[in-house]
Amino acid sequence: MTETPRPRRPVRGSTSGRPIMAALDLFGRRWNLRIIWELHQGPTGFRSLQQLCDGISSSVLRQRLVELAQAGVVVQQDDSSYTLTALGEDAYRALSPLNRWAHTWADALAEQTTSHQATPENEV
Repeated sequence: MTETPRPRRPVRGSTSGRPIMAALDLFGRRWNLRIIWELHQGPTGFRSLQQLCDGISSSVLRQRLVELAQAGVVVQQDDSSYTLTALGEDAYRALSPLNRWAHTWADALAEQTTSHQATPENEV
């Protein structure tokens, strides 16, 4: 297992230790953003989280939850469910503008596709 990214330490792709580089490394690891996204709705058990994440393997989910817990983003509660910490909630809120942009992007691409289909090829 690789080391959990932490600010002020070298991470994959950067030796600077800048906090943004550590955050990008943490969030760039497969499934981490999805886990944060799914947990924003509240505490979720392991199996439920696995289903919400489209059947992620249990070993990868466990590894990612450990990483996110070590990073201070997720915590396992006494009832064994997982929830976002205050830092995790902040991360989710920081992702919300990206979600809005993604919807705008999807709409723009759909409009492009529609307008290209409506234009006869000899006019292009």
